[in-house]
Amino acid sequence: MGKSQPSALGLISSKRDFFETEQRIVEFILSNQADAAGMTLAQLARSSSTSEATVSRFCKRLGFGSYRSFQFSLARDVALAHDDGVTREVSLDDIEQSLRNIQNAKISEIESTIRAIDPAALRSCVDAIRSAGCIQLAAVGNTHAVALDASIKFGQLGLRSATFEVSEAAKAYALTLRPGDVFIAISNSGKSRRLLDTMSAARSAGATCVVITGYPSSPLGSAADLVLQTVNHEALLTTGDFTFSKISAILVIEVLYNFLLPEIDDARERISTYEELIGEDKDVE
Repeated sequence: MGKSQPSALGLISSKRDFFETEQRIVEFILSNQADAAGMTLAQLARSSSTSEATVSRFCKRLGFGSYRSFQFSLARDVALAHDDGVTREVSLDDIEQSLRNIQNAKISEIESTIRAIDPAALRSCVDAIRSAGCIQLAAVGNTHAVALDASIKFGQLGLRSATFEVSEAAKAYALTLRPGDVFIAISNSGKSRRLLDTMSAARSAGATCVVITGYPSSPLGSAADLVLQTVNHEALLTTGDFTFSKISAILVIEVLYNFLLPEIDDARERISTYEELIGEDKDVE
């Protein structure tokens, strides 16, 4: 199985640092997805009030070799992500329709993230994590919840793992890592200076550096040994300008967990032991 093709809709609906002319292309596509998927380069340029050269550079900046490959990806995404009657609106005025819209966007997000995962990178990540003496997970802001969840999940498998909310503590711990250990940074944008500094500390200690991000070519992605890509479709909803979904990052952690489970000999016994330890907390009538 080869490397998956990038998701055009996923990239344009999650990226936030477009140039002004590129943003016009994005806004037109998101508002006219079905029509845009069938347009020639010249038609899209005219419809978005830009030039053919701008559209071509836009496609290449997203990682596509040509407008044609971008168009094929967009057409595939639109076909997979949209059912008749689905819109981008979420409102209490029509809860039933809004729930369908949210469901559509989230299912599309999950499917696009699965397609974006590079099988070779996934295998290398699983091998590195399984044999690591210690795994450090790092994130900033509200994404820290994903790192904490991953630390608990890996711990259940019997893997030594840790995460820290305080960046100074994270950097100090990263310096104690050793060759064979794994450092995992989680960042949608891949542009966090704090995470980049912490990963630099982990790299200097000899750890394998993994980044879970929506942008493999970002500073974090470019500096990592391995990258697992996420796809964020928040812009398919009216909340797109205000928040980033953590679903795709959590999904990647779930994927790693499920691939690790059969690779660790005593993982199921360790999970049972963990459940016994927390069992008293659940014994409430």
